[in-house]
Amino acid sequence: MDFCNKLRALIEEKNLTQKCVANDLNIAPSTMGGYVQGTSEPDFKTLKLLAEYFHVSTDYLLSIHSQKSNSFAEDELLRIFRLMTAEQQMLFIEQGKVFVKANEKKKESKKSS
Repeated sequence: MDFCNKLRALIEEKNLTQKCVANDLNIAPSTMGGYVQGTSEPDFKTLKLLAEYFHVSTDYLLSIHSQKSNSFAEDELLRIFRLMTAEQQMLFIEQGKVFVKANEKKKESKKSS
């Protein structure tokens, strides 16, 4: 997914408008429209502001993944996790532990068969 699509998705997921984000970050609405339409790209300072605003990394916005970076799935999990309340986060962690235990039991049953 390229920058403009990631930015559009983040705006939609937060139930915001381009104009709202532009106002919050002191960016001209027409400039924000260019970012979302893919007709222009932000400078480094603006990219950093956008990443901080949406609680994601600049690498996530730019779709840069190296071996030392999180995978797309890990970035997505972290982004979603940060949108949850503390109570929801604890429930999410507990549910994750259930999945891990189920995988371990599945592996054990395959070994014993």
